[in-house]
Amino acid sequence: MSGLITLHPRISEKVHSLSKSSRIFVFDVPKSVNKHTVAEQIKKQFDVEVQSVRIALIKGKSKRTVAKQGRLIGNGSQSDVKKAYVTLKAGQNLPFFEEIEKEEAKQKESGEKIMKAMETQAKKEEKKSSRSILHRKKESK
Repeated sequence: MSGLITLHPRISEKVHSLSKSSRIFVFDVPKSVNKHTVAEQIKKQFDVEVQSVRIALIKGKSKRTVAKQGRLIGNGSQSDVKKAYVTLKAGQNLPFFEEIEKEEAKQKESGEKIMKAMETQAKKEEKKSSRSILHRKKESK
């Protein structure tokens, strides 16, 4: 295959964790391609070095549709999907999850700010309550 093939990255939590832990990225590819063409296209499109490519053909699930009176209208099936698991060499990365990682960093930072504000609020309330207890003791004497 000498032409340009379409590589559709799969964006999911599972793929995100794979990319973080072991530099594996998953793409939906046409059924007619093989490992070598996938590696060449990734190298051309993203300017990265590919270490290995594994291909999996996922069979589509068979489905059936039933009418209101219980008659069977027809049987069908979902399309088969071919996935390529691409492992990149050390130091290489693809930009698919950068926005997600930036968002996670922002959430972590805002969570830390919230925790700090809650701690200061708790200290203020503790001081108020201890002052009111001391004030009550003085009044009772």
